[in-house]
Amino acid sequence: MSEAGGGRGCGSSVPQRAPWSLVAATAAFCLVSATSVWTAGAAPMSREERQKLGNQVLEMFDHAYGNYMEHAYPADELMPLTCRGRVRGQEPSRGDVDDALGKFSLTLIDSLDTLVVLNKTKEFEDAVRKVLRDVNLDNDVVVSVFETNIRVLGGLLGGHSLAIMLKEKGEYMQWYNDELLQMAKQLGYKLLPAFNTTSGLPYPRINLKFGIRKPEARTGTETDTCTACAGTLILEFAALSRFTGATIFEEYARKALDFLWEKRQRSSNLVGVTINIHTGDWVRKDSGVGAGIDSYYEYLLKAYVLLGDDSFLERFNTHYDAIMRYISQPPLLLDVHIHKPMLNARTWMDALLAFFPGLQVLKGDIRPAIETHEMLYQVIKKHNFLPEAFTTDFRVHWAQHPLRPEFAESTYFLYKATGDPYYLEVGKTLIENLNKYARVPCGFAAMKDVRTGSHEDRMDSFFLAEMFKYLYLLFADKEDIIFDIEDYIFTTEAHLLPLWLSTTNQSISKKNTTSEYTELDDSNFDWTCPNTQILFPNDPLYAQSIREPLKNVVDKSCPRGIIRVREESFRSGAKPPLRARDFMATNPEHLEILKKMGVSLIHLKDGRVQLVQHAIQAASSIDAEDGLRFMQEMIELSSQQQKEQQLPPRAVQIVSHPFFGRVVLTAGPAQFGLDLSKHKETRGFVASSKPYNGCSELTNPEAVMGKIALIQRGQCMFAEKARNIQNAGAIGGIVIDDNEGSSSDTAPLFQMAGDGKDTDDIKIPMLFLFSKEGSIILDAIREYEEVEVLLSDKAKDRDPEMENEEQPSSENDSQSAEQITSSSQEVDLVDQESPEESSLNSQPESLSPADMDNAASVSPSEQISNPMENHETTSLDGECTDFDNQLQEQSETEEDSNPNVSWDKKVQPIDSILADWNEDIEAFEMMEKDEL
Repeated sequence: MSEAGGGRGCGSSVPQRAPWSLVAATAAFCLVSATSVWTAGAAPMSREERQKLGNQVLEMFDHAYGNYMEHAYPADELMPLTCRGRVRGQEPSRGDVDDALGKFSLTLIDSLDTLVVLNKTKEFEDAVRKVLRDVNLDNDVVVSVFETNIRVLGGLLGGHSLAIMLKEKGEYMQWYNDELLQMAKQLGYKLLPAFNTTSGLPYPRINLKFGIRKPEARTGTETDTCTACAGTLILEFAALSRFTGATIFEEYARKALDFLWEKRQRSSNLVGVTINIHTGDWVRKDSGVGAGIDSYYEYLLKAYVLLGDDSFLERFNTHYDAIMRYISQPPLLLDVHIHKPMLNARTWMDALLAFFPGLQVLKGDIRPAIETHEMLYQVIKKHNFLPEAFTTDFRVHWAQHPLRPEFAESTYFLYKATGDPYYLEVGKTLIENLNKYARVPCGFAAMKDVRTGSHEDRMDSFFLAEMFKYLYLLFADKEDIIFDIEDYIFTTEAHLLPLWLSTTNQSISKKNTTSEYTELDDSNFDWTCPNTQILFPNDPLYAQSIREPLKNVVDKSCPRGIIRVREESFRSGAKPPLRARDFMATNPEHLEILKKMGVSLIHLKDGRVQLVQHAIQAASSIDAEDGLRFMQEMIELSSQQQKEQQLPPRAVQIVSHPFFGRVVLTAGPAQFGLDLSKHKETRGFVASSKPYNGCSELTNPEAVMGKIALIQRGQCMFAEKARNIQNAGAIGGIVIDDNEGSSSDTAPLFQMAGDGKDTDDIKIPMLFLFSKEGSIILDAIREYEEVEVLLSDKAKDRDPEMENEEQPSSENDSQSAEQITSSSQEVDLVDQESPEESSLNSQPESLSPADMDNAASVSPSEQISNPMENHETTSLDGECTDFDNQLQEQSETEEDSNPNVSWDKKVQPIDSILADWNEDIEAFEMMEKDEL
C-alpha cells in the first residue's frame, strides 16, 4: 500500500474537481516542504552513508532476485531453504496462502517495475521478454481474485507503464508494442466472471481456465469474501480501462465499491471483515484497519487521487472519521464491533495495519501516523521483526513474519513527509535485521518464529515487489531514479500507475452516490493544501516530542506513565490495588473494587464464578489498568502448573560453511535431557547413528563420539534413543521424523515425552525435526560432508570469524513472550478463598499408543490458523484451554469513558451488582456470537 508523490502547488487552493487528481495527495505532498523544519531535530545522515545503504539494498535485491531466477524460475516463488521453486500441487498445501500461485511466474511479474525503480533497465528488458515468451495465463488452477489482481494484473500494468516510459526516453524497450498491456487485458477478462453475483461483489476465487461454477472449475460455491478482497480492485481495473478504452473493468470495480459503501453499518460508518457476496449480510462484524479490510480504505483514497471522483474522497473521509473515533487508541489500532463500536473485538493487532501510518501521511494526519509508527518500531526492536500479530501489551500472538513490507512503506512516506533523518535510521535497522536474521544462501527466508529466529521455506513475491522498492526510495536522491516517481501512484502491491490516466478515456459516469446514504459535514473535507506551519509548529523537535513518550511503550510491564501515576497515588495515601492472591468472591468490598475496575462477576449454573473484564466500563484509566493487571494475575495463578509442564519450540541452526547460521530450523523440545533454556547451547558436528533408529547399542560409536547424533523416529521410545546415543558419546541428539513430507509448516510441533521412568540419567539435549526440516540437514551432509549445528532455545547471532562477508553483530536480545489469544478478559473461579491452592491437571495431548515414540503434542502460536478462535475461558478446576491461550492484559484503555459514574460506598448484594451489569453481559454474549 502507498502513494508516491511530491508537492505541487502547495499553499494554493485546489479546485474541487481537478483535471488530474492530486487533491487527496496534496496533504502528503505538501509535507515534503517541511523538510527544513525537521532536519534540525536529528543528526542528518550524510549522502555517502545514504548511497552506501542504497547500494546495500541493490545488492540484497540482486541476491533475492538472482536466486529466484537461478533456482526457481519459471515457478511462482522461490523456496530459499531448499533452493528450489514452489510449484502449486507439488508441495504440501498451505491453504489459502497458495491461492496466490497460478503457475504464471508470479515473482517475475511482481518484480517488473521494481527493476526499473532500482535502475536495472537492462534486467527489466530481459524480464519482459521472458514474461512474453514463457508466461501462460490459461492454466487450470484456482486462484485468488484479490491476489491475482494486485500481484499479476498490477504487475503487468506497472511493467507496461514503465515500459512505455522507457520507450519514450529512446534508449530501451524500442521494440515494445504494448504486449504486457495485452496480457493484462487477457487476464482482466479471465477475472470478470467472478463478478457474476447479484451484489456485484466478486467471488473470492476463480479458475483461470474454466472460470466459475463449471464442474471442472472446482470453485464458485463460496458465499463469503473479505472486504479488502472485494474493495481492492478499482485502481488496477480502472487503469486497465483507461489504458485500453474497455470500460467494463472500471464499471465492475466501481459497482463492488458502491455495494460495500451501501452495506456499511450506518450508525458507526464502519465495515466488517467478511461479507456474504449474495445477500450483502456481514458475516464477521468486527472492524479494524488490518487484515481483511486494510486496502479497502487505501483504495478509496487512492481512487480519488487517480480518477478524480469526489465520492471516493467523501467516502474515505467518512470512514476515516469513524476509524479515528472508535478504532484509533493512540498509539494502538484495535478492532471493534461495527454495531457496538465502543467495545473492542479483540486485544491484539495484526502486522498488516503497519500500512496505516503511510495512509495517514497521504491523508495529512501526521501526529497519529508518527505515534503508531513509533509503537510498531518499538515492537520490531524487541523482536527484530514485526510478528504477524501481537497483543496490546506487545507480546507475540502469532510468531511468524513473512517479510512483510508495510512497515518499510510507512517509514518511507513518513520520511518523505517530514525529512526527519530518524526514519533513515529506522530503514537502516530494517536492512540490518534482514541481512542478519532472514538472509540465507539462496535468498531471504521468512521467519517462522521471531522469538527463536527459526525460518520458513518461503520468499513471497511481495518481498521483491515492495520491500526493496521502498527501502531503495528511502535512501535515494531524486537523481538516483531514472524517472520522476512523483508522476505515479503506488497500488497496494507498490506497482506504479501514471497519474495522467485520470484524463484518459473518461467514459465512466461519475455519479456521486455518497450523499444518498449519509449527510456529510463540510468541515470533514479539506480542499486546499494544508499550511505546514499548522501541521509543523516552529519546533525542530516536534516529531521527536511525539515519539519520546512512546520510547518505553513496549516493555515487559505496563507503560511507565501509568506506573508513575499509580506510584503517586500510593504516596498520596490511596490503597494499593486488589491483588489476585487476596481476592475472595464472598467479600462485598472486593466485589465493589472489581466493579470499579470494570470487572464483572457472573455466577454459573455449575456453581463456578466467572469474571469478565471490560476496561471501557472502569471508573478511570488507572482503575482499568488495575483490573487488567488483576485479571492477568488471576490467570497466572491458575496456569502456573500448566506453564511448568509445557515447553516452547527450540532451534537448530546450521553454522558451518556455507550456511554460517543463516538457516534456522524450528525444532520440537524434549521433556527430558538438558534444558536448553537454562543451559548454554550445544554446538557440534552431526553424524548419523547406526542403526539409524537408535533403538539398540550403536555400532558406530566412533562416528558419533563428541558429535550430535542424527536418529530416525520410530520403533522405540525417545528416551531409549537418547540413552543409546549418550552411551556412545554423543553430546546431543536430533530425532528426524520418519513420516516423509511432514513439515512444521503444516503440522503442529510436539514435544518428546519420556518413557514413564526416571529420565534424570539423560544429560544431553534432544530435539525433534519433521521430515522436511531434517532433510535440509541430511542434504547438507551429502553435499558438504562436515555439517556443524547449534542446538539452542533460540537462534544465535552468526559467527563473524567464520564468515568474512558478515559484520560483527551484537547478541540477539529478543525475548520469548507469552502467547495471547483471548479477546475478552475472563477467568472462572472454583476455590474463591484460596485460588493459589488450585492446580491444573491438563496434560499435553498424546499421540496414539501405536506411536512408539510417545510424543506429546503442543501447539505454539504460529500454528494458530483461525483468528476467530480467540475467545477463551480459563478455569481453576482443570477445564483449561491450550497453554498458548493465556489471558491478555490490555495496556491501553479509554480514559474516563463515563464521567457520570458514581460509586456507592455501601456494599451491594450480588444480585444487585449483577443487575447493574446485565448490559455488559448481553454485549459480551453478542461479542461471543460474532466471534463464533
